[in-house]
Amino acid sequence: MRLLRDEGHDRLQAVEEKIQKMLADDRHAFDLAMRSLVGGEPAGTVKKELKATDHLVNEGEREIRRQLVVHASVFQGINLPVVLVYMSIVKDIERVGDYAKNLLDLSRDGANFSELPDVAEWEALRDEIAAYITSSAQVFGARDVEGARALLRRGDDFLDEFDKQVSALVKGKDLGPQPIARALALRYLKRVVAHLTNLLSAVVMPVDRLDHFDEDPEDRG
Repeated sequence: MRLLRDEGHDRLQAVEEKIQKMLADDRHAFDLAMRSLVGGEPAGTVKKELKATDHLVNEGEREIRRQLVVHASVFQGINLPVVLVYMSIVKDIERVGDYAKNLLDLSRDGANFSELPDVAEWEALRDEIAAYITSSAQVFGARDVEGARALLRRGDDFLDEFDKQVSALVKGKDLGPQPIARALALRYLKRVVAHLTNLLSAVVMPVDRLDHFDEDPEDRG
């Protein structure tokens, strides 16, 4: 991905800007969903805005893909690996918005984590994942290799912790309230983080290694 800037492909700068806008919209959609699920705000009060925000993310994905097709077809000197990377990561970015909608669906179906005895832990987790979205956008935009590696390590920690908590729920070791909603929320949060790690992998991995950070570490190959 550093080739994009090193070779001065200014005509793809618009793609970079749209990617940052998509990630900002993802963060907003996530904040809205968690404002309801964890904050206790009725789902109906945020549903319209969340759906509109997710629509912007979807449209951003389509615009980027159209623009990349035009560049690859018309202009000379396009670096094909860069185009392939963009095509891959925009889908991961789009999926973050989808999981924000899934989190809101839990609230719409009656889940309310503001009533849980460990609500403070859910609030802290909400804030951490929100910050992870923003940090991932910043690190990708800067092509910060060391920053990406640090976030990838943190992402693996998140994924491990989510798996442990879901396993405890499935095995009956966690008998706390709203177990189904909590298990689903943890799975949705895991997917949010996993798609962001795929984005970050574009900073440190060759094209053929993309899309593997959403798998368990031992399965990445």
